[in-house]
Amino acid sequence: MRKIKVYHYDAFSSIPNLGNPAGVVLDGETLTEEQMREIAEKVGFNETAFPLKSDKADVRIRFFTPGHEINLCGHATMATIYALKTKGLLGHHTDLRIETKAGVLPIRITSNDGLHITMKQAVPQFQEFKGSLKDLAYSMGIEESDIESKLPTLYGSTGIWTLLIPIRTLAAFKRMQPNNQLFPNVLKEMPKASIHPFCIETYDPHAHMHARHFSSPFSGTIEDPVTGTASGVMGAYYARYINKHAPSLDLLIEQGHEIGRDGKIRVSVTDNGNGIEVTGNAVYVNEFDVLI
Repeated sequence: MRKIKVYHYDAFSSIPNLGNPAGVVLDGETLTEEQMREIAEKVGFNETAFPLKSDKADVRIRFFTPGHEINLCGHATMATIYALKTKGLLGHHTDLRIETKAGVLPIRITSNDGLHITMKQAVPQFQEFKGSLKDLAYSMGIEESDIESKLPTLYGSTGIWTLLIPIRTLAAFKRMQPNNQLFPNVLKEMPKASIHPFCIETYDPHAHMHARHFSSPFSGTIEDPVTGTASGVMGAYYARYINKHAPSLDLLIEQGHEIGRDGKIRVSVTDNGNGIEVTGNAVYVNEFDVLI
């Protein structure tokens, strides 16, 4: 058996054991795709990242849930770049590009008031949800009346698809008990998409949106504490449907409170809602070995 070193970082927090945990494997060049997935399964976090050499960018990153590979993961990107930078593997570079299955994306690193990482995401896409709001609410353990009918429930993506669900009150989030196995039958257009309920009522008076993120059952996890890609497309949704007239927006998004992993993400929206940048941080927690 082979011993693989995994570094545990928490993203979107500067305090260990808050925010979103990610595994980072730095010596993955000789690993097969199935070995990467097996490592992610044994690590058990929502995502484990494998930074690799790239012939078209500064670094290539592959992202795995315990169940399968995904195109892009915001919090695991934050963790990986933080790991590479703090370990001296990026030299003095503060602007770089990462190769992902969602495309080649620019990254900016700033060091004022701690290390912060800004990630430009793909141009937002939206697609209509034609399913039953009643069934959707049931799959989350809430009532259909908890869903805000004055705003659209839509699939959105800045690299990976999720269903954006506007919720009327913050109180409804505490009642949510997702049955992830029901999601594929409800999400008939995109059965492998995740579910992302949000509202504009927040715990932090400085935040603009609150959210939870429930994983696709194919990923092998239940809930993602603080999600970078979903927060990015939430920013685009905010610009398109909530504050339609602002030429640009600087949003603060909170997530994770209901499961004791609260974290925060800054989302910058420019270019009439088409330019999305997500800024966050990370913190080292520990390291451990898995056997494959």
